[in-house]
Amino acid sequence: MLAARVRVLITTFWVGGLWAIGYVVAPTLFATLADRGLAGTIAGSLFHIEAWLSVGCALILLALARMDRDGDERGRRIRIGLVLAMLACTLIGYFGLQPFMAEIRAAAGPGGIADPDARMKFGILHGISSAIYLIQSLLGAALVFKSR
Repeated sequence: MLAARVRVLITTFWVGGLWAIGYVVAPTLFATLADRGLAGTIAGSLFHIEAWLSVGCALILLALARMDRDGDERGRRIRIGLVLAMLACTLIGYFGLQPFMAEIRAAAGPGGIADPDARMKFGILHGISSAIYLIQSLLGAALVFKSR
């Protein structure tokens, strides 16, 4: 029973953090700050923290799933699949794509990305990253429903 409650708490923390940072905090930064570079830097720092929290929460949830023997084997397998899919989204979206985006931003300098080719590459990577984040958020909603 305690493991199930901890599972719900960790799931809520993880998914709530994803939604808060991705859909409230980051857009607010870009809407509020006049310096888009600064907004991007702060958002990037927040996404960095969120990515590591995602890895940590996934590992904790996977460990809890090994201990979970409540008789609902199908539900347990679904939760494990959702956690693994969300972890894959983090690994691909943040640890896979983000280094390329950071490289483009670093090469651009303080004035922003002026080169049209670099801007297009950054836009494509950002779009893919955003789509992966949306998928992860939807998987998170399913995980919340399955963790009750």
